[in-house]
Amino acid sequence: MAESSTDRGPLLATLGVSLNPAVLEHALTHRSFAYENGGIPHNERLEFLGDSVLGLSVTQKLYRENPDLPEGALAKMRASVVSTVALAEIAQTIGLGGYLRLGRGEELTGGREKASILADTMEALIGAVYLDQGLDTASALVLRLVEPLLADPARFGAAMDPKTSLQEAAAAHHAPAPVYTMESSGPDHDRVFVATVTVGELVTAVGQGSSKKHAEMAAALTAWTELSARAS
Repeated sequence: MAESSTDRGPLLATLGVSLNPAVLEHALTHRSFAYENGGIPHNERLEFLGDSVLGLSVTQKLYRENPDLPEGALAKMRASVVSTVALAEIAQTIGLGGYLRLGRGEELTGGREKASILADTMEALIGAVYLDQGLDTASALVLRLVEPLLADPARFGAAMDPKTSLQEAAAAHHAPAPVYTMESSGPDHDRVFVATVTVGELVTAVGQGSSKKHAEMAAALTAWTELSARAS
């Protein structure tokens, strides 16, 4: 069973920010850890705050850099960049899972890889930076984190609807339609779903989530990314 790293230095270096240690610990504390340790504060309020900062920062950038796009197109682009799948991918890229403070139950059921937990913690970190360093620093962090998505227009559609994007990519490769299989574990109130998607003999990818839909979306986005890299 993986354990949380107690050295936060590498995470802060990756983020490129300085942060009050107590605020950082608050942002990394999942409710499962809080409940098992006397009801200490957890990160859901910071997540609520960070969601707003994230949305505002991305909205401003898209608005300023796409003066000819209508509201509907801007809304779709924003939704793809701030989606659970996209945020979880960003979190995985910076190794956020290794720093989470999780309760034993979440540890045993792979909480460090759950897209929902990773995405929520990513938002909580943004909220923490906003509280500690202000809007300018928080917005700059958001734009650094989402830049890889913004720099690749194809990923807008893929992150928004990865299953459709994967199906289209499979057709472009003259491959069979994607086939999904599903496994689950954990108690009924906290199920963990693991989806596997196979596209002929081209690619097999795995995704995990708190619902069948999120697990399939995560698997599809990974498979789409692999097929796209192969095509390029």
